[in-house]
Amino acid sequence: MLEADVAIVGAGAAGLSLAHRLARPAAGSRLLSVVLVDAPPGPLRPPRRTWCFWETGRGRYDAAVTRSWRRLRVHRATGEPIDGDIAPLRYKMIRSADFEDLIAGDLERSGRVRRLEATVEDIEGLPRGARVHARTPEGRPDGVRARWVFDSRPLGSLPAARTTLLQHFHGWFVRTRGPAFDPDRAELMDFRTAQPPKGLSFGYVLPTGPRQALVEYTEFSPAVLSADAYEKALRHYTGTVLGLADFEVTGTETGVIPMTDAPFARQTGQSIFRIGAAGGATRPSTGYTFAGAQRQTAAVADALLRGRRPVPPQPHSVRSRAMDAVLLHALDSGLVDGAAFFSQLFARVPMARLLRFLDGRTRLHEELSIGLRTPVLPMLQAAAELPTLPRRPFP
Repeated sequence: MLEADVAIVGAGAAGLSLAHRLARPAAGSRLLSVVLVDAPPGPLRPPRRTWCFWETGRGRYDAAVTRSWRRLRVHRATGEPIDGDIAPLRYKMIRSADFEDLIAGDLERSGRVRRLEATVEDIEGLPRGARVHARTPEGRPDGVRARWVFDSRPLGSLPAARTTLLQHFHGWFVRTRGPAFDPDRAELMDFRTAQPPKGLSFGYVLPTGPRQALVEYTEFSPAVLSADAYEKALRHYTGTVLGLADFEVTGTETGVIPMTDAPFARQTGQSIFRIGAAGGATRPSTGYTFAGAQRQTAAVADALLRGRRPVPPQPHSVRSRAMDAVLLHALDSGLVDGAAFFSQLFARVPMARLLRFLDGRTRLHEELSIGLRTPVLPMLQAAAELPTLPRRPFP
């Protein structure tokens, strides 16, 4: 049984980010002993995926960024493009394998974080700390006793909510025979896709060169699709919409992100906390998680290094979450047409401001101005109905 000041369970984006911040403290900060518990290769490990976010200037993880863009495009369902320059922001793409490699190298060089490959079976609260009970790949009992434990593993089930939609997607990494993409512009939302009965769908294109791109089909809806349905949707999008006739698929990615107004518990014991998506880092209205996890883990690391109680903060303000709850209900109930709603927003609001809004970085007067550019009466109706809705567990 290892002993440490901090145990981090799970080596996804949130777990690795917290370990990285504790391994590279500012000069004069406390030095803490840290153990990162990572699941053995298999179904408990996070799948390989792509994370996107936006920020100004150089960032902490730029060495792992595959590509970044200053120009974004949204396509209306009718085909008209909406182009935007998001300067001084950059929209950044990181592949999880590159992020893991970057963090692993820094952790090894720092020598301050021990890694334990084991399957966590239980986290037990103690009078002053907690014990992580785990089992090695060989079946031997092992674990960590720590003053503070941060659990970043996905939840087994979602908390009860008034509205829960799923952002589910399937993507192809494609390589074309000839130039087919503008590598300086990303397609953020392309609504020239068949819209589902409830929610919305769109295409998403992240070009990494003139002949390479990640092309995804995404839905916000109550249930995931079959594998055949995703393939059919992607074939339609790449062939009929984008006109790609000669390309090879070099890789795939699939994911499901809950978009919910459920409250997420960030503390489950006196010394046991949740971080990342399990701790509410996902923005309910967009599904973006990486930036929220960075804000959350930065605050936790700062508290630990200053000797304060490290309760993870809610990365999204009360006002942001209230607006998200209204939007989710409006989409789920059919009060607004999702494709038209987002197209209208991007057409009427400068993209840089809208991205700051989606990241919770706007002020009240800016949010009121953005609200007036949405379908006001349906959104007011959704807001009025929201308090009457019961919270139910997600199936």
